[in-house]
Amino acid sequence: MDRLELLNDWVARRFPDGGTELTPASADASFRRYFRLRFPGGRPACIVMDAPPDKEDCGPFIRIAGLLAAAEINAPRVLDADTAQGFLLLSDLGEVTYLRELQARPEAADRLYRDAIEALIRMQTRVDPSGLPVYDRALLLREMALYWEWYAPRHRARALGEEQMRIVAAACETLIANLLAQPRVFVHRDYHSRNLMFCQDQNPGVLDFQDAVAGPITYDLVSLLKDAYIEWDEERVLDWTIRYWEAARAAGLAVADAFGDFYRDFEWMGLQRHLKVLGIFARLSHRDGKDGYLQDMPLVLSHVRRTCRRYQAFAPLLKVVDSIEGIETKTGVTF
Repeated sequence: MDRLELLNDWVARRFPDGGTELTPASADASFRRYFRLRFPGGRPACIVMDAPPDKEDCGPFIRIAGLLAAAEINAPRVLDADTAQGFLLLSDLGEVTYLRELQARPEAADRLYRDAIEALIRMQTRVDPSGLPVYDRALLLREMALYWEWYAPRHRARALGEEQMRIVAAACETLIANLLAQPRVFVHRDYHSRNLMFCQDQNPGVLDFQDAVAGPITYDLVSLLKDAYIEWDEERVLDWTIRYWEAARAAGLAVADAFGDFYRDFEWMGLQRHLKVLGIFARLSHRDGKDGYLQDMPLVLSHVRRTCRRYQAFAPLLKVVDSIEGIETKTGVTF
């Protein structure tokens, strides 16, 4: 019996009266799949998660869903679970992602990002990250390694030379020193426009939190404001970042006292994340046959190059990145 047959059988046993309709809802970059379960008579729909147990562990999702519910974050509630088979029945937060709403109504951006920032601060102040995996040096480095293991050699067909690897390694150490010095909080890890749902009440709905860790305070803000899927001009990103910083200070979070220092931390966190994302998108394409992410690479690369241009510490890294892209590096203003 294949996974879909197992899933239909599981649903049928839980709702023996019949009349239900199971349709694909979404899939993500992992092995998880999601289906929307509709009922007759106007009963609210549910979501069924299919997480093959030999490839995915439902345990973290269930634990973190409980943490978020306790913190009054609008995340899916676990209504039923069969962890042996890898099936979860979840509350449904709707069908409109932030990305879809922002593309349809860009004039709503300020409201949506205000709501997302408020929810982020609630997560950071109310969710205890103790007991979660730590975003440590090994994990930070392993993520960045995806860039030179998958993006450069597989996607761009450019193997890095010994001197280039030395430059990349030095840049990674500079980033890691900064990121590990940042205050440690609950980190969602994928807090962006495809994982936030536009909700009329308790906006936003928060999805895809099962990989949460205890890590740098700027991580989720970078995911939100320097998204891989939608671009905003720098002036607007700066304004939203200031609003977060002010609200975080008021909430008692240990952000840097000077906004300039906080913004540097924010951008350096983004550089780590975007190098990782380029590697992940390349791996999804070349290993898993998921080519849909290739269209988002140019925006992610622009984030990398813009940050490298801004800071003298990453001028050598910019030369390596540009050589991989076949771009002639131009010297700009750095700090």
